[in-house]
Amino acid sequence: MSALTADILAEKSQAIERHLARVAARLPAAPGDLQSASDASDAVVLHLWQATQIVVDLAVAACVELKLGAPAAYADAFRRLEAAGVLEAALADRLVRAAGFRNVVAHAYETLDMARVFRAARKGPHDLRAFLAALIARLRSDRQT
Repeated sequence: MSALTADILAEKSQAIERHLARVAARLPAAPGDLQSASDASDAVVLHLWQATQIVVDLAVAACVELKLGAPAAYADAFRRLEAAGVLEAALADRLVRAAGFRNVVAHAYETLDMARVFRAARKGPHDLRAFLAALIARLRSDRQT
């Protein structure tokens, strides 16, 4: 049985949307209003990190599912999906940067650049959703053949 079933993708998509809704709810209107070590920044960083982590996990699982090999690093998962035609190059580039953001959050919270967090919180959700759409489309296409 496939590791990436429709039910699993639906569950993961809902989880991502819940996290992104929390990001949107806590993100201030202006970059300068997102202050380090505040309740808003903690919520934005935590939920953006969690949504990104789910996407990274799905990318790694998709590489295995599509027999693209096991990625050596998170960024490598997106590059493999790009090479296989699952992701457009520009989206893969942005997702590689999202994986880098995830690593910075996971390993060095105290050094986060709040301007970068703000940009990621504004632009990143679109890329995470685009990844889901591309993955779902590819898996549906593969299962119909």
